[in-house]
Amino acid sequence: MFSSKVVLITGASSGIGAATAVRFAAEGAKLALTGRNVENLQATAQKCEEKNQLKPLIIKANLGLDDDVKNIINTVITIYEKLDVLINNAGVFFISNPEDVDMKEYDEIFSTNVRSIYYLTNLAIPHLIKSKGAIVNVSSLAAIRPFAACIPYCMSKAALDHFTRCLALQLAPKQVRVNNINPGVIPTDIHRRAGIPAEQIQLIYERCKDSHLLGRAGTVEEAAEVIVFLASEKSSFVTGETLLMDGGCHLSSATL
Repeated sequence: MFSSKVVLITGASSGIGAATAVRFAAEGAKLALTGRNVENLQATAQKCEEKNQLKPLIIKANLGLDDDVKNIINTVITIYEKLDVLINNAGVFFISNPEDVDMKEYDEIFSTNVRSIYYLTNLAIPHLIKSKGAIVNVSSLAAIRPFAACIPYCMSKAALDHFTRCLALQLAPKQVRVNNINPGVIPTDIHRRAGIPAEQIQLIYERCKDSHLLGRAGTVEEAAEVIVFLASEKSSFVTGETLLMDGGCHLSSATL
């Protein structure tokens, strides 16, 4: 399905990004994988290579640095000479208390979850127009359903949803489709990296039995399937969509 297609995935070192890379590899894609942890990126690349015998391009990058963002696009085009699909997956999450202001965390969330995506996407647009490509952004249920303990994160994902809609409107005449997924709870490293204790993380997953109508958390593989679908010709008449994949959590009255 993606044979000869070039796919760039941010945050590909773990979680949804890594699973998405492996899924694209299974479809024959030529991959460019970015992240901060080179060792983890190499592990993802190895799994991808086992799927299609193609060695992914690894680009170490901090999306908070403009020079790194520019280097991502420049490197992809230098090596592959085109770009067909951009997956904006990288993101950060913090538990925050509005009564205990930490603007450094706020700035980091918006720098990674909004600003870097805006910049990287705009640099990629000329190449995606040439290929009549696709963009898939990884948002969150938190963009739609409010959570008191992570207000800046919710705000950043709501901004990403509207960015998706606005960009879809702008790029539709150029035949570039723009969509995003809004996952519910999916076990990844994002909670651990936010400093949440292991026992509390496990409690979050346990609560999914009540908060998610399907009675469980999602998986990174399920998220990857939806991302690949939105990037593929199977969704060729879909653009501007923010697709909830949350096991029905948005319909539930239970709290996470």
